[in-house]
Amino acid sequence: MGEQVVEQALWTRARLGRCGPPLDLLTASFRRHVYAPHAHEEYTVGVCVGGSEVIDYRGGHIRTGPGTIVVLDPGEMHTGGPGDTSGGYAYRALYAEPSLLADGTLGDLPYFREPLLDDPELAAALRLAHTDLSACPDPLEAESRLPWLLTALARRHSTARPVSDLIPGAGMIALTVRDRLADELTAPPTLSSLAADLGLSRYQLLRAFRTTMGIPPYAWLAQYRVTRARALLDSGLRPAEVAPLVGFADQAHLTRWFRRVLGVTPAAYRNSVQDSRA
Repeated sequence: MGEQVVEQALWTRARLGRCGPPLDLLTASFRRHVYAPHAHEEYTVGVCVGGSEVIDYRGGHIRTGPGTIVVLDPGEMHTGGPGDTSGGYAYRALYAEPSLLADGTLGDLPYFREPLLDDPELAAALRLAHTDLSACPDPLEAESRLPWLLTALARRHSTARPVSDLIPGAGMIALTVRDRLADELTAPPTLSSLAADLGLSRYQLLRAFRTTMGIPPYAWLAQYRVTRARALLDSGLRPAEVAPLVGFADQAHLTRWFRRVLGVTPAAYRNSVQDSRA
């Protein structure tokens, strides 16, 4: 198995944008646990990360394996338990309000005829986003990543028809969003509110931004925050003081992005700057 299985279920609640709606993330690993029959109001989207689970669903049985995606439609009764007597099962799951999967599609809510999906690229992206947001559920990051991936899931694997990806004025849209994020870096607006102001869906806004800037909004803002943090560190402030001034949740959040962008920790950067002035 990819991960050691112990009997545990850990929940994290992310928000889709500051003051936005919640989305629950579950990190689960079980050796013997069997779920009672139940249903969810949301879409259940899971990625198996170890072992095998057998799910009773629509009168049949689904058997997961590492890297497979399972999508259960809202209101569908199901159970789940270990696929064999030795290995147990481990998975990452999120519970998505139905409209999140319909943002980039036409017609009725997406319907998944096949609940078990083989899509390694999307499975890896879902697992990575789940892991990152479980560790640090940053609202703008959650709103930038999860709706985008859920829309991809619906467009690739459901019965729904995709909307057009042609966004007129994409460059100007991206620059407008960029400027708003820069102006409000410590408390950025939600992407859904920005989209509404521009007469767009959130998917259209994300599409325009990613096409123009090459990265999603949260990644652009994080890099902009690092640039601002660098100037404050240059002035002599400590990393713990700088983090909230540029909108990071805490020093650990600042450190993670500072290393991604500049290759060193904020403390090491500050020390090197101070040493050069000695």
